[in-house]
Parts: sequence; structure tokens; C-alpha cells
Amino acid sequence: MATRDLPDALAPLASHCTLDVWRGDGAPTPDALAARLADADGLLCLLVDRIDATLLARAPHLRAISSVSVGVDHIDLAAATARGIPVGHTPGVLTETTADLAFALLLAAARRLVEADGFVRAGRWQAWEPDLLLGRDVHGATLGIVGFGAIGRAVARRALGFGMRVLAWSRTRRPLGDLAGAVAWAELPALLAASDFVSVHVALAPETRGLLDAAAIARMKPGAILVNTARGGIVDEAALAAALREGRLAAAGLDVFAREPLPPDDPLLALPNLVVAPHVGSASVATRARMAELAARNLLAGLAGRRMPACANPQVYGVEASETEAKR
Repeated sequence: MATRDLPDALAPLASHCTLDVWRGDGAPTPDALAARLADADGLLCLLVDRIDATLLARAPHLRAISSVSVGVDHIDLAAATARGIPVGHTPGVLTETTADLAFALLLAAARRLVEADGFVRAGRWQAWEPDLLLGRDVHGATLGIVGFGAIGRAVARRALGFGMRVLAWSRTRRPLGDLAGAVAWAELPALLAASDFVSVHVALAPETRGLLDAAAIARMKPGAILVNTARGGIVDEAALAAALREGRLAAAGLDVFAREPLPPDDPLLALPNLVVAPHVGSASVATRARMAELAARNLLAGLAGRRMPACANPQVYGVEASETEAKR
């Protein structure tokens, strides 16, 4: 069963599976999804589809799940693992595209591009002024990267190309490789205090939910800029809004939110020093096609009883998650 009509994923599945594709408006409701899963062997889903223990209990024949996403916080991995169901995801293929978006948000927030665009379109540009829409320099500034996995490292390479100093914090410190000597490890409080820009790239997990809470945001350097392209729920949005409103932070760029879609009356949207995007970190034509193709390969492998190319719960194969993560 597929929760969306995704041609790049469905085409390679069509010759191996009988396809049941949800074609309703938006995501299927939990009851509608459960009804379609009652006889399904496999599930192709998106990050907006909540796959919890209750739903899994209503899918007795389910043998494989494949999500067209890197993050799998929408899936109850423990419940799937207990059932012996491998869960596929799509790491790696979207790394560079998401890093591009993170750096685009950083630049747009630093140079106030959205404000400038609105200023011109509103007919307010009457003359050149020396203090018009002054922003922050990116070159020569310090970037703190919270979460130094594949995407965090890709952002670091872009920052080094802009002549930035890069600090990194991660729950797990792996060798820096080609970034050794160019990037410095720092504890999170020190990173927040020293960085002109902070970019968030940790996965959403119980240990990272609320990681950048009010206390952490208060530790940030006055006038700093925060970028989040990881997951909503990592950043305390109320505390961030207060810091932006009061001018303690200069700006922010957000692609992800605790509640998605973001309601049009959300207080964040009233802030002129915030650049927002609708969770489009991986949204390039080529990358979305690669994600769909990998998701299809994951599902086909799972249904055939083979090891998935990219499995989020390798414990079902008797492999520790840490071993799998080390290979990425």
C-alpha cells in the first residue's frame, strides 16, 4: 500500500507488487490507512504519515515499511522491530540538497532578503540609503553546527568555502576526516555562546526533543542567527519567537516546525526577521527522484526477505544500530 501517488517509486514496484495507492486529498486518516493496510504486505509512506503501534496492530500481514524520508520519527520503530518488520528510509541521497537549503536560509536571514523583497514590491524603495536593510556578514563569521552527521558536514564544507570558522557539536563524535584541522569540536553551551550563526542538524529523538530550549537560546550570542532544517520539536519555538521579537537574536531561518503545516496565525509569521520555508529541504527534482527510487528498493528487498539497502532498525537483522550508523 502506498500513501501517495509517487511515480518514481511506484514504477519499479508495479511489476513485482499489486499496488494499492491512496488517491484521496492529503494524507489518509488513521482509520482509512488502517483499513487499506488490513491485507497489505508492504507500506510505502511519507514523513507525515503516523505509523504507530496501534496502526501496526491493525496490519497483521505487514512485512515491510519503507518511508520516503531520512527521519523516521513518524514511525514507532520499537513496535515495528518487535514485529520483525524492517523499516526502510532514504539517508545519503538528500544530503547535499538539504545542505544547500540550510545555507540558503542562512544567507537569506543574514542579508534580510525576504524583507528586502517585500520592501521593493511594496513600493517603499525611494532612494539608496546608507543604513537601508543592513544585514550580517557571513564571511569571517563563526558557524556552530549542532549535529555533525552527513548533512552537518556538508553544511560545514559550504561554510568553509565562505571563509567561516566552524564549530561542531554532536552526541557522537566520529573522526573528522577531510575536515580535520578545519572544524573544531565544542561543547554545546560553548558553541552557542561563540557562534554568529547556529545551524541545527540533529535527528528528532527523545534525547534531542527540546534540545534548543529557552535556556539554550538564552546562551546564544547576542545578535546571532539560528537556522533549523532538521525537525520541528528540537527548537523551542515560543522561546525563539521571544528572542527574535526582543532583538536578542538578529534573525532565524526555519524549514521545519513542531506543527506542520504551520498555521497562518502562528506568532512566528508576524516576525519580520524570520525566513520560513514549508519543509522543502530535499525538494529538488533529482533528489526527490533518488529518494523515491531508494524507497522502492527498500520495500522490494523487505518483501523478498532480503536486507534493505537502508534500514532504520537494523536490529531486525541482528545488527546494532550504532554499527549501521558508523557506515553512513
